[in-house]
Amino acid sequence: MAEYVFLNGRIVPAQEATLSVFDAGFSHGAGLFETMRAYRGRVMRFDQHLDRLFRSAATLELQMPAAIEAQVPSSKDDLRQGVHAVLEANKLHDARIRLVITPGDVPRPGQPIEHRPPPTVLITASPVQAYPPELYRSGMRVCICPFKQSRYDPLAGHKTLAYLPRLLAMKDAADRKCNESLWFTTENYLAEGSVCNVFIVSQGQIATPPTDTPILPGVVRSCVIELAQANSIPIEEKRIDIEMLLAAQEVFLTGSVLEIMPVTSIERHMVGDGSVGDMTRRIAELYQQLVSKECPAGE
Repeated sequence: MAEYVFLNGRIVPAQEATLSVFDAGFSHGAGLFETMRAYRGRVMRFDQHLDRLFRSAATLELQMPAAIEAQVPSSKDDLRQGVHAVLEANKLHDARIRLVITPGDVPRPGQPIEHRPPPTVLITASPVQAYPPELYRSGMRVCICPFKQSRYDPLAGHKTLAYLPRLLAMKDAADRKCNESLWFTTENYLAEGSVCNVFIVSQGQIATPPTDTPILPGVVRSCVIELAQANSIPIEEKRIDIEMLLAAQEVFLTGSVLEIMPVTSIERHMVGDGSVGDMTRRIAELYQQLVSKECPAGE
């Protein structure tokens, strides 16, 4: 079956979609993206994803579509319609969606500033490539990332196209027969995974690094905090060092595609007793209930 994408306002066959060789996303790695998950044709926490995208665009001073720059209320609706158009064109109900926005072409030498090029908006959707069920039953093995995350990095805490360091960390993890790589800051505090957020459980209490670590304010991360608070489960955002991580009785990761993933080994170190913990199972069950509530079958 042919694959379709949304590119600058139009649904086009993927093989016919083209970008300028001068696009800032290609030439400079300048741009933002959101990875979202659709269940039964509905995108989980769509508004939260878009809010994060717009906040990052404002912070990094990236050009956004004219409607967004003018704060036209319908701009988010336009992107929502684009996502649903891609899902419909590809006949997908459960999907991994990627929304990319770049500043468009890099201005050429001598080009008048008022002739600022329009941004590029690309939306793709593909069937969810689920993680192996065995990982959810037995837990992931992760490693400590050889790189460090700095609070002085202007891109830290934002989902940008400058993704090579994350890919290198994931390759390093795979070379070490691990599934993920946990990043620490230059101050030696736990930050996040290469593509996910991290939680630990100690003495019945959940903890996760605060957003000013800095880390990406994950959408599923915020869901877990909400669920814990709503169910009287102790949870806090706090600094976590390597000793606290290794002393944790449970560790789990969160992400839109990953959902709630248990960690039972950090390199050679066994987490807890080496099995998926009760708290992790409870949070995973609560999250699935939330997904069913917010993304029910079509009306």
